[in-house]
Amino acid sequence: MHPFIRLHAADDVLIARAQLVGGTTVESVTVKGLIPAGHKIATRAIAVGEPVRRYNQIIGFASKPIAPGEHVHTHNLDMGSNKGNFARDYAFGADVKPAPERLSATFMGIQRPDGRVATRNYIGVLTSVNCSATAARAIADHFSRHTNPQALADFPHVDGVVALTHGTGCGMDTEGMGMQILQRTLTGYATHANFWGVLVVGLGCEANQINAWLSHGSLREGDNLRVFNIQDTGGTTKTVAKGIELVKAMLPQANTVRREPCSAEHIRIGLQCGGSDGYSGISANPALGAAVDLLVAHGGTAILSETPEIYGAEHLLTRRAVRPEIAEKLIARIKWWEHYTQINEGEMNNNPSPGNKAGGLTTILEKSLGAVAKGGTTNLQGVYEYAEKVDAQGFVYMDTPGYDPVSATGQVAGGANMICFTTGRGSAYGCAPSPSLKLATNSALWRKQEDDMDINCGEIIDGTSSVAEMGQRIFELVLATASGAMSKSEAHGYGQSEFVPWQVGAVM
Repeated sequence: MHPFIRLHAADDVLIARAQLVGGTTVESVTVKGLIPAGHKIATRAIAVGEPVRRYNQIIGFASKPIAPGEHVHTHNLDMGSNKGNFARDYAFGADVKPAPERLSATFMGIQRPDGRVATRNYIGVLTSVNCSATAARAIADHFSRHTNPQALADFPHVDGVVALTHGTGCGMDTEGMGMQILQRTLTGYATHANFWGVLVVGLGCEANQINAWLSHGSLREGDNLRVFNIQDTGGTTKTVAKGIELVKAMLPQANTVRREPCSAEHIRIGLQCGGSDGYSGISANPALGAAVDLLVAHGGTAILSETPEIYGAEHLLTRRAVRPEIAEKLIARIKWWEHYTQINEGEMNNNPSPGNKAGGLTTILEKSLGAVAKGGTTNLQGVYEYAEKVDAQGFVYMDTPGYDPVSATGQVAGGANMICFTTGRGSAYGCAPSPSLKLATNSALWRKQEDDMDINCGEIIDGTSSVAEMGQRIFELVLATASGAMSKSEAHGYGQSEFVPWQVGAVM
């Protein structure tokens, strides 16, 4: 294999496949100094202010003269004075293509009476406010298979009882955006197909009043949704006891479900990347994109998110929008984020993180261009706000922050019953009630952290697998996991602490 990767003939940089030492010859260019694995090497002389291309797209501007063979990174490449506001051709709908030939595959899913299809069968304990979090966790802990294995021994078709608590719900404007987002998120979880039933525990005096939330979410208390407050019940001890009895009453009915063949069109995947590196946009992200294309061909849905991490690459999505208003909504969300970061005295290019930079990513443009590859190549069918119910089939976009737990929480609230999470630096993320698969971008990470990774996309870098082959393997793993096979993060017990609704607005 070549010691480097060229992604496009017009690129100004090559990517080191492994660590390169000074004196190595790369495309007739002599490497100057040590180049870490996954980092960039200049193929030509680049003057100050000149754009630098990777994927045949601008990833930044030279902040110093760059010689051929030199390491290209934060010391000589930045966003320039434009801060990313250089011209991008949004070309609404220019790359829309005919729908792919419809394919047919099945998985062993759980059919709900109302037609929804689940990949898991949990009972959930949600909270209206942080003040009831301890009580909610105590209720769920009673049914833990680790500390009380007998509690669910008679209910093998129930995957577990999970408490999804959060740190807000009061000290906020009852009519503001923050409350709207929180209530929308709770509604999405309370009605999620992967929950047979849900308890909601409140304190009683919080800003996020349960009755107001039920009304705004068009929800009604019943056998599958029970709500109560600590103050009304008579304190923590009585609240925990009541919650345990309510869960016990739900378990026999929840245990009656059985898996049966269901069309892959019912799979909805939230796409995530975290701890990205210089290989993310070469291996795991495009491989996941290939799996997304397969899922869409089978009628399924994939949700791309993390708006600060598609910044500078949004034009690649607007070109795929099936209607102008979809592209316009995406651009409006980008503009909102520019304003949001500005009023908080930040910038969109504050990303990448230190870990991303250590892995070879230099600017948000470079990171974003690799991140959008997770979305495959099919048409963009819709753009949704955070935690909004996704009602379109195919490839869609949801506006979320780039912080993975917050982003995935919004996707699950929107209906995602699976998460696929690519990582190059390493991640220990898990998600409840939707299983999460983690895709390693490089084989070194796979060997180091195999007990957290579900599949090694580093084989693409190693030259032992193609993007298309890996995409097929990911798709098959998605079907198996949706059918009940346990992901690595589920085996470790991850998922409850990763419920993090997006907090927007002043804390009063």
